[in-house]
Amino acid sequence: MEFPSLTSSQGPHGNGKQSIDPPGPPIRTNGPRHRPLTPIRRCRGVLCLVIMLLTAFMMMVYLSPITTFLVRLFSVHYSRRSTCFLFGMWLAMWPFLFEKVNQTRFIFSGESVPAKERVLLFANHRTEVDWMYLWDFALRKGRLQCIKYMLKKSLMKLPVFNWSFHLIEFIPVERKWEIDESIIRRRLSEFKNPRDPLWLAVFPEGTDYTEKKCIRSQEYALEHGLPILKNVLLPKTKGFNCCLQELRSSLDAVYDITIAYKHRLPTFLDNVYGIDPSEVHIHINSIQVSDIPTSEDKVADWLIERFRLKDELLSNFLTLGHFPNEGTEGDLSTLKCLANFTAVVSVTGILTYLTLFSSVWFKVFVAFSCALLTIATCYSIHLPQLIGSPGMSARVKEA
Repeated sequence: MEFPSLTSSQGPHGNGKQSIDPPGPPIRTNGPRHRPLTPIRRCRGVLCLVIMLLTAFMMMVYLSPITTFLVRLFSVHYSRRSTCFLFGMWLAMWPFLFEKVNQTRFIFSGESVPAKERVLLFANHRTEVDWMYLWDFALRKGRLQCIKYMLKKSLMKLPVFNWSFHLIEFIPVERKWEIDESIIRRRLSEFKNPRDPLWLAVFPEGTDYTEKKCIRSQEYALEHGLPILKNVLLPKTKGFNCCLQELRSSLDAVYDITIAYKHRLPTFLDNVYGIDPSEVHIHINSIQVSDIPTSEDKVADWLIERFRLKDELLSNFLTLGHFPNEGTEGDLSTLKCLANFTAVVSVTGILTYLTLFSSVWFKVFVAFSCALLTIATCYSIHLPQLIGSPGMSARVKEA
């Protein structure tokens, strides 16, 4: 997942002459795997993908017309809650795959944060699957169902997945600020209701880290008097500042998350086959919104300083093999993971049977639902609340 590649407008940082340091010690992308890729693991990986795709497809075509379209006519709030609940059940199968099936160790460190806050998260972007590992953290905090991302608009062309991106209201961007600014502000304005749970995750580097990108980032930093970073790229600050401006009044906190791996960087297929990673280290710092500046220039300076601290943290990780203050989160409950997996797969099995072997009207409904989802996704249609006012239920509750 990539944050829009937005130009920043920071002034000079630091004093004295700086030089370009070599990027941090490389973590290999093609080194020895944690586990060998055996034929059994290949078959298991294919089976996992089939299960994930089939469960997602069936839940969307049968349930989203009700939760996302019908309920939304009466209440946007309850439409979001019901849609997020269903997607949360599906997303929870991924941490189950990572931690219980693949036996990947997730080691959390830093601060222990309270559950169920409305937060803006920003993280470093080391590999293509960083964003998926945030699900393991969100699940522990009861917020898996409401995590949202900004993503490249090209990803909205992926069949089936693009439906889910649209339904759970991810924000597609072109990575051109003159195009994206109005879209981002409009979409974020829809997330301001404090009654709606929200975890908005952004990756301010704008792309995943590579040595070549690091060298280009260092050259830019040297030219503009910015910190020379070895383990992260300079953040693009306009998008982050936009998120903060639009959501500041409704946020409980901002989470600064640093992700690190040992030995070998994982890919999506590594996770599917269960061969990597052996460990995922996630360090969390919770920041009060009131402690973050309000002006754009000062927010830019603040974010660059946070990434300088990330760089130091990652340098220490590469030396010591761990982040400070480990053990802030416990293990996932195997029983709860199995119960969720069983429920999702059972419902999918029933819906699949009805589609293939029952009345033809089920096939008609599936075809209608696919057409509806395709049109809504292609034209980015989110129905407004038509019956009653959006704030009516809140006013009734207060009364």
